[in-house]
Amino acid sequence: MTASAVRPPPRPAPVAPLRIALIASARHPIRDPFAGGLEAHTWTLSKALRARGHEVTIFAGPGSDPGLGVVEIPFRPPRISAAACRDTSMVAAHWLAEHHAYLQLMLDLSRPPTRYDIVHNNSLHYLPVAMAAVLSVPVVTTLHTPPTPWLESAIQAPPYCPMRFSVVSDHTAAAWRHVVPAATVVRNGIDTERWHPGPGGEELVWSGRIVPEKGAHYAIEAARLAGRGLRLAGPVGDTEYFEACVRPHLDRTITYVGHLSQPELCELVGSSAAAVVSPCWDEPYGLVIAEALACGTPVCGFARGALPEIVTDDCARLVPPGDRAALAAAVEPTIGLSRAAARRHAEAFCSMEVMTRRYERFYRSVSA
Repeated sequence: MTASAVRPPPRPAPVAPLRIALIASARHPIRDPFAGGLEAHTWTLSKALRARGHEVTIFAGPGSDPGLGVVEIPFRPPRISAAACRDTSMVAAHWLAEHHAYLQLMLDLSRPPTRYDIVHNNSLHYLPVAMAAVLSVPVVTTLHTPPTPWLESAIQAPPYCPMRFSVVSDHTAAAWRHVVPAATVVRNGIDTERWHPGPGGEELVWSGRIVPEKGAHYAIEAARLAGRGLRLAGPVGDTEYFEACVRPHLDRTITYVGHLSQPELCELVGSSAAAVVSPCWDEPYGLVIAEALACGTPVCGFARGALPEIVTDDCARLVPPGDRAALAAAVEPTIGLSRAAARRHAEAFCSMEVMTRRYERFYRSVSA
Protein backbone atom coordinates (compact mmCIF):
# COMPACT_ATOMS: atom_id res chain seq x y z
CA MET A 1 0.00 0.00 0.00
CA THR A 2 1.37 3.41 -0.97
CA ALA A 3 1.69 6.26 1.48
CA SER A 4 -0.95 8.19 -0.45
CA ALA A 5 -3.44 5.36 0.14
CA VAL A 6 -3.09 5.56 3.92
CA ARG A 7 -5.87 7.77 5.17
CA PRO A 8 -5.96 9.30 8.63
CA PRO A 9 -8.81 8.13 10.85
CA PRO A 10 -11.92 10.30 10.56
CA ARG A 11 -12.27 13.03 13.13
CA PRO A 12 -15.23 12.71 15.44
CA ALA A 13 -18.08 15.01 14.57
CA PRO A 14 -18.16 18.12 16.75
CA VAL A 15 -20.67 17.90 19.56
CA ALA A 16 -23.04 20.84 19.70
CA PRO A 17 -23.20 22.71 23.00
CA LEU A 18 -26.35 22.30 25.05
CA ARG A 19 -28.80 24.97 26.13
CA ILE A 20 -29.40 24.17 29.79
CA ALA A 21 -31.96 25.63 32.19
CA LEU A 22 -30.64 25.09 35.73
CA ILE A 23 -33.27 25.42 38.47
CA ALA A 24 -31.79 26.36 41.84
CA SER A 25 -33.09 27.44 45.23
CA ALA A 26 -35.69 30.20 45.35
CA ARG A 27 -34.95 30.97 49.01
CA HIS A 28 -31.16 31.11 49.13
CA PRO A 29 -29.09 33.17 46.67
CA ILE A 30 -26.34 31.48 44.68
CA ARG A 31 -23.45 33.60 45.90
CA ASP A 32 -20.38 33.42 48.11
CA PRO A 33 -20.47 32.94 51.08
CA PHE A 34 -22.90 30.15 50.30
CA ALA A 35 -25.83 29.21 52.50
CA GLY A 36 -24.90 25.55 52.12
CA GLY A 37 -23.37 22.87 49.96
CA LEU A 38 -26.26 22.84 47.47
CA GLU A 39 -25.76 26.50 46.62
CA ALA A 40 -21.99 26.05 46.31
CA HIS A 41 -22.53 23.03 44.05
CA THR A 42 -24.95 24.94 41.80
CA TRP A 43 -22.48 27.82 41.43
CA THR A 44 -19.62 25.43 40.57
CA LEU A 45 -21.67 23.38 38.11
CA SER A 46 -22.94 26.42 36.22
CA LYS A 47 -19.43 27.87 35.90
CA ALA A 48 -17.99 24.54 34.74
CA LEU A 49 -20.69 23.94 32.13
CA ARG A 50 -20.19 27.41 30.68
CA ALA A 51 -16.44 26.90 30.56
CA ARG A 52 -17.09 23.82 28.40
CA GLY A 53 -19.13 25.88 25.93
CA HIS A 54 -22.68 25.23 27.06
CA GLU A 55 -25.31 27.94 27.37
CA VAL A 56 -26.57 27.90 30.95
CA THR A 57 -29.47 29.90 32.36
CA ILE A 58 -29.83 29.73 36.14
CA PHE A 59 -33.19 30.30 37.79
CA ALA A 60 -32.46 31.19 41.42
CA GLY A 61 -33.36 33.42 44.33
CA PRO A 62 -32.80 37.17 44.56
CA GLY A 63 -29.33 38.39 45.47
CA SER A 64 -27.43 35.73 43.51
CA ASP A 65 -23.97 36.31 42.03
CA PRO A 66 -24.48 38.89 39.23
CA GLY A 67 -21.73 37.21 37.23
CA LEU A 68 -23.99 34.20 36.72
CA GLY A 69 -26.64 36.17 34.84
CA VAL A 70 -29.35 34.67 37.05
CA VAL A 71 -33.03 34.90 36.14
CA GLU A 72 -34.73 35.48 39.49
CA ILE A 73 -37.43 33.03 40.47
CA PRO A 74 -40.53 35.14 41.22
CA PHE A 75 -40.41 34.74 45.00
CA ARG A 76 -43.21 36.97 46.30
CA PRO A 77 -44.60 36.20 49.76
CA PRO A 78 -48.41 36.25 49.48
CA ARG A 79 -50.56 38.57 51.55
CA ILE A 80 -52.73 36.22 53.57
CA SER A 81 -55.70 37.66 55.42
CA ALA A 82 -56.19 37.15 59.14
CA ALA A 83 -59.23 35.01 58.41
CA ALA A 84 -57.24 32.71 56.12
CA CYS A 85 -54.41 32.46 58.64
CA ARG A 86 -56.89 31.15 61.21
CA ASP A 87 -57.92 28.31 58.91
CA THR A 88 -56.69 24.87 59.97
CA SER A 89 -55.11 24.34 56.55
CA MET A 90 -52.74 27.32 56.96
CA VAL A 91 -49.08 26.46 56.42
CA ALA A 92 -45.92 28.53 56.87
CA ALA A 93 -45.85 31.66 54.69
CA HIS A 94 -42.48 30.72 53.14
CA TRP A 95 -43.97 27.37 52.03
CA LEU A 96 -46.74 29.17 50.15
CA ALA A 97 -44.27 31.60 48.59
CA GLU A 98 -42.00 28.79 47.37
CA HIS A 99 -44.92 26.78 46.05
CA HIS A 100 -46.22 29.60 43.87
CA ALA A 101 -42.71 30.66 42.82
CA TYR A 102 -41.90 27.23 41.40
CA LEU A 103 -45.41 26.86 39.97
CA GLN A 104 -45.00 30.08 38.00
CA LEU A 105 -41.50 29.10 36.88
CA MET A 106 -42.64 25.73 35.53
CA LEU A 107 -45.59 27.33 33.73
CA ASP A 108 -43.21 29.87 32.17
CA LEU A 109 -40.84 27.10 31.03
CA SER A 110 -43.74 25.16 29.49
CA ARG A 111 -44.75 27.96 27.14
CA PRO A 112 -43.49 27.67 23.54
CA PRO A 113 -41.16 28.28 21.98
CA THR A 114 -38.63 26.63 24.25
CA ARG A 115 -35.13 28.09 24.51
CA TYR A 116 -33.60 24.98 26.08
CA ASP A 117 -32.46 21.48 25.20
CA ILE A 118 -32.75 20.22 28.76
CA VAL A 119 -34.01 21.44 32.15
CA HIS A 120 -31.98 20.43 35.20
CA ASN A 121 -33.83 20.71 38.51
CA ASN A 122 -31.07 21.23 41.08
CA SER A 123 -33.44 22.48 43.77
CA LEU A 124 -35.01 20.43 46.55
CA HIS A 125 -38.55 21.40 45.55
CA TYR A 126 -41.19 18.93 44.43
CA LEU A 127 -43.01 21.00 41.80
CA PRO A 128 -40.37 20.72 39.05
CA VAL A 129 -40.76 16.94 39.47
CA ALA A 130 -44.56 16.96 39.59
CA MET A 131 -44.81 19.24 36.54
CA ALA A 132 -42.08 17.75 34.36
CA ALA A 133 -44.65 16.30 31.97
CA VAL A 134 -45.91 19.75 30.93
CA LEU A 135 -42.53 20.70 29.42
CA SER A 136 -41.66 19.85 25.84
CA VAL A 137 -37.98 19.16 26.65
CA PRO A 138 -36.40 16.53 28.91
CA VAL A 139 -36.27 17.36 32.62
CA VAL A 140 -33.78 15.83 35.03
CA THR A 141 -33.54 16.13 38.80
CA THR A 142 -30.53 15.62 41.05
CA LEU A 143 -31.44 14.03 44.37
CA HIS A 144 -29.25 15.68 47.01
CA THR A 145 -31.05 14.47 50.14
CA PRO A 146 -32.55 11.38 51.74
CA PRO A 147 -36.16 10.69 50.70
CA THR A 148 -38.71 13.36 51.58
CA PRO A 149 -42.52 12.94 51.50
CA TRP A 150 -43.07 15.79 49.05
CA LEU A 151 -40.57 14.51 46.50
CA GLU A 152 -41.72 10.91 46.86
CA SER A 153 -45.34 11.91 46.31
CA ALA A 154 -44.41 14.05 43.28
CA ILE A 155 -42.57 11.11 41.70
CA GLN A 156 -45.59 8.86 42.21
CA ALA A 157 -48.27 11.39 41.23
CA PRO A 158 -48.44 10.58 37.48
CA PRO A 159 -48.98 7.01 36.21
CA TYR A 160 -45.50 7.26 34.70
CA CYS A 161 -42.93 9.79 35.88
CA PRO A 162 -41.12 11.19 32.80
CA MET A 163 -38.30 12.53 34.95
CA ARG A 164 -34.77 11.12 34.82
CA PHE A 165 -32.79 11.27 38.05
CA SER A 166 -29.18 11.59 39.08
CA VAL A 167 -27.95 11.10 42.63
CA VAL A 168 -24.85 12.36 44.39
CA SER A 169 -23.63 9.03 45.79
CA ASP A 170 -24.22 5.29 45.80
CA HIS A 171 -25.60 5.69 49.31
CA THR A 172 -28.21 8.17 48.10
CA ALA A 173 -29.10 5.92 45.15
CA ALA A 174 -29.82 3.07 47.57
CA ALA A 175 -31.92 5.32 49.80
CA TRP A 176 -34.18 6.31 46.86
CA ARG A 177 -34.30 2.95 45.07
CA HIS A 178 -37.83 2.11 46.26
CA VAL A 179 -39.22 4.95 44.11
CA VAL A 180 -36.30 5.65 41.73
CA PRO A 181 -35.00 2.22 40.72
CA ALA A 182 -32.53 3.50 38.11
CA ALA A 183 -30.70 6.71 39.00
CA THR A 184 -27.38 7.83 37.52
CA VAL A 185 -24.67 8.49 40.11
CA VAL A 186 -22.91 11.82 39.50
CA ARG A 187 -20.89 12.74 42.56
CA ASN A 188 -20.43 16.38 43.46
CA GLY A 189 -17.17 18.04 42.56
CA ILE A 190 -15.26 21.13 43.55
CA ASP A 191 -12.99 23.50 41.65
CA THR A 192 -9.52 22.26 42.56
CA GLU A 193 -8.00 25.52 41.36
CA ARG A 194 -10.08 27.60 43.79
CA TRP A 195 -9.57 24.97 46.53
CA HIS A 196 -5.79 24.81 46.49
CA PRO A 197 -3.34 23.05 48.84
CA GLY A 198 -2.31 24.74 52.06
CA PRO A 199 0.65 24.26 54.38
CA GLY A 200 -1.21 22.56 57.21
CA GLY A 201 -0.91 23.59 60.84
CA GLU A 202 -1.47 22.52 64.42
CA GLU A 203 -5.22 23.03 64.87
CA LEU A 204 -8.19 21.03 63.62
CA VAL A 205 -10.98 22.48 61.51
CA TRP A 206 -14.71 21.81 61.27
CA SER A 207 -16.81 23.51 58.59
CA GLY A 208 -20.43 23.44 57.50
CA ARG A 209 -23.86 24.64 58.48
CA ILE A 210 -24.12 24.80 62.24
CA VAL A 211 -27.21 22.68 62.78
CA PRO A 212 -27.74 19.62 65.00
CA GLU A 213 -27.45 17.03 62.22
CA LYS A 214 -23.96 18.24 61.27
CA GLY A 215 -22.66 17.44 64.74
CA ALA A 216 -20.29 20.31 65.56
CA HIS A 217 -20.65 19.39 69.25
CA TYR A 218 -19.09 15.98 68.53
CA ALA A 219 -16.14 17.66 66.85
CA ILE A 220 -15.68 19.93 69.88
CA GLU A 221 -15.66 16.95 72.26
CA ALA A 222 -13.25 14.99 70.07
CA ALA A 223 -10.85 17.93 69.85
CA ARG A 224 -10.89 18.30 73.64
CA LEU A 225 -10.16 14.59 74.11
CA ALA A 226 -7.38 14.73 71.51
CA GLY A 227 -5.80 17.79 73.11
CA ARG A 228 -5.98 19.82 69.91
CA GLY A 229 -7.38 23.24 69.13
CA LEU A 230 -10.40 23.44 66.85
CA ARG A 231 -11.66 26.21 64.58
CA LEU A 232 -15.30 26.06 63.49
CA ALA A 233 -16.61 27.89 60.43
CA GLY A 234 -20.01 28.13 58.79
CA PRO A 235 -23.40 29.80 58.87
CA VAL A 236 -25.48 29.36 62.03
CA GLY A 237 -28.56 27.58 60.72
CA ASP A 238 -30.02 26.80 64.15
CA THR A 239 -29.52 29.55 66.72
CA GLU A 240 -30.87 27.50 69.63
CA TYR A 241 -28.45 24.68 68.87
CA PHE A 242 -25.53 27.09 68.56
CA GLU A 243 -26.33 28.80 71.86
CA ALA A 244 -26.89 25.53 73.75
CA CYS A 245 -24.28 23.20 72.25
CA VAL A 246 -21.54 25.32 70.68
CA ARG A 247 -21.16 28.73 72.30
CA PRO A 248 -20.73 27.41 75.89
CA HIS A 249 -17.66 25.45 74.76
CA LEU A 250 -15.88 28.29 72.98
CA ASP A 251 -12.62 29.47 74.53
CA ARG A 252 -9.00 30.09 73.53
CA THR A 253 -8.63 26.62 71.99
CA ILE A 254 -12.14 26.08 70.55
CA THR A 255 -13.06 29.08 68.39
CA TYR A 256 -15.86 30.02 66.02
CA VAL A 257 -14.52 32.12 63.15
CA GLY A 258 -17.83 32.89 61.43
CA HIS A 259 -19.38 32.35 58.02
CA LEU A 260 -16.43 32.71 55.66
CA SER A 261 -16.13 33.42 51.96
CA GLN A 262 -14.67 30.65 49.80
CA PRO A 263 -11.13 32.13 49.69
CA GLU A 264 -11.18 32.64 53.47
CA LEU A 265 -12.44 29.11 54.08
CA CYS A 266 -9.82 27.67 51.73
CA GLU A 267 -7.09 29.43 53.71
CA LEU A 268 -8.55 28.19 57.01
CA VAL A 269 -8.89 24.57 55.91
CA GLY A 270 -5.51 24.54 54.17
CA SER A 271 -3.79 25.81 57.31
CA SER A 272 -5.29 23.08 59.51
CA ALA A 273 -3.77 19.78 60.59
CA ALA A 274 -6.92 17.76 59.82
CA ALA A 275 -10.60 18.27 59.09
CA VAL A 276 -13.15 16.75 61.46
CA VAL A 277 -16.41 15.59 59.86
CA SER A 278 -18.91 14.50 62.51
CA PRO A 279 -22.43 14.11 61.08
CA CYS A 280 -25.34 12.93 63.20
CA TRP A 281 -27.24 11.88 60.08
CA ASP A 282 -26.47 9.93 56.93
CA GLU A 283 -24.74 12.50 54.75
CA PRO A 284 -25.85 12.10 51.10
CA TYR A 285 -22.41 13.30 49.97
CA GLY A 286 -20.37 15.67 52.17
CA LEU A 287 -18.93 18.52 50.13
CA VAL A 288 -16.73 19.64 53.04
CA ILE A 289 -14.73 16.43 52.62
CA ALA A 290 -13.92 17.21 48.98
CA GLU A 291 -12.97 20.77 49.95
CA ALA A 292 -10.65 19.59 52.73
CA LEU A 293 -8.91 17.01 50.54
CA ALA A 294 -8.38 19.58 47.77
CA CYS A 295 -6.63 21.75 50.37
CA GLY A 296 -4.37 18.79 51.18
CA THR A 297 -6.00 18.41 54.58
CA PRO A 298 -6.75 14.80 55.59
CA VAL A 299 -10.11 13.93 57.12
CA CYS A 300 -11.16 12.13 60.27
CA GLY A 301 -14.86 11.50 60.75
CA PHE A 302 -17.79 9.21 61.30
CA ALA A 303 -18.44 6.46 58.76
CA ARG A 304 -21.98 7.54 57.98
CA GLY A 305 -23.89 7.93 54.75
CA ALA A 306 -21.71 8.48 51.70
CA LEU A 307 -18.52 9.33 53.60
CA PRO A 308 -16.94 5.85 53.24
CA GLU A 309 -17.31 5.95 49.43
CA ILE A 310 -15.67 9.38 49.08
CA VAL A 311 -12.39 8.75 50.94
CA THR A 312 -9.65 6.13 51.05
CA ASP A 313 -7.23 5.04 53.77
CA ASP A 314 -4.58 7.20 52.10
CA CYS A 315 -6.40 10.42 52.98
CA ALA A 316 -8.83 9.73 55.83
CA ARG A 317 -9.63 7.80 58.97
CA LEU A 318 -13.27 6.94 59.67
CA VAL A 319 -14.68 5.58 62.92
CA PRO A 320 -18.07 4.20 64.02
CA PRO A 321 -20.83 6.84 64.00
CA GLY A 322 -21.25 8.72 67.25
CA ASP A 323 -18.10 7.32 68.90
CA ARG A 324 -16.40 10.50 70.15
CA ALA A 325 -13.59 8.62 71.88
CA ALA A 326 -12.75 6.78 68.65
CA LEU A 327 -12.94 10.04 66.73
CA ALA A 328 -10.49 11.63 69.16
CA ALA A 329 -8.17 8.63 68.92
CA ALA A 330 -8.20 8.93 65.11
CA VAL A 331 -6.97 12.54 65.13
CA GLU A 332 -3.22 11.88 65.42
CA PRO A 333 -3.18 9.03 62.86
CA THR A 334 -5.10 11.31 60.48
CA ILE A 335 -2.62 14.15 60.91
CA GLY A 336 0.14 11.70 59.99
CA LEU A 337 -1.39 11.01 56.56
CA SER A 338 0.14 12.47 53.41
CA ARG A 339 -1.24 15.87 52.45
CA ALA A 340 -0.09 15.22 48.88
CA ALA A 341 -2.13 12.01 48.80
CA ALA A 342 -5.19 13.91 49.98
CA ARG A 343 -4.76 16.41 47.18
CA ARG A 344 -4.26 13.68 44.56
CA HIS A 345 -7.46 11.96 45.63
CA ALA A 346 -9.40 15.21 45.35
CA GLU A 347 -8.09 15.78 41.83
CA ALA A 348 -8.91 12.24 40.69
CA PHE A 349 -12.24 11.70 42.46
CA CYS A 350 -13.76 14.99 43.65
CA SER A 351 -12.88 17.48 40.95
CA MET A 352 -15.16 19.79 39.01
CA GLU A 353 -13.83 18.32 35.75
CA VAL A 354 -14.83 14.76 36.66
CA MET A 355 -18.28 15.89 37.78
CA THR A 356 -18.93 18.02 34.70
CA ARG A 357 -17.98 15.31 32.23
CA ARG A 358 -20.37 12.93 33.94
CA TYR A 359 -23.18 15.48 33.83
CA GLU A 360 -22.54 16.03 30.13
CA ARG A 361 -22.85 12.30 29.46
CA PHE A 362 -26.03 12.20 31.57
CA TYR A 363 -27.59 15.15 29.75
CA ARG A 364 -26.82 13.70 26.32
CA SER A 365 -28.16 10.28 27.24
CA VAL A 366 -31.42 11.91 28.28
CA SER A 367 -31.75 14.27 25.32
CA ALA A 368 -30.69 11.73 22.65
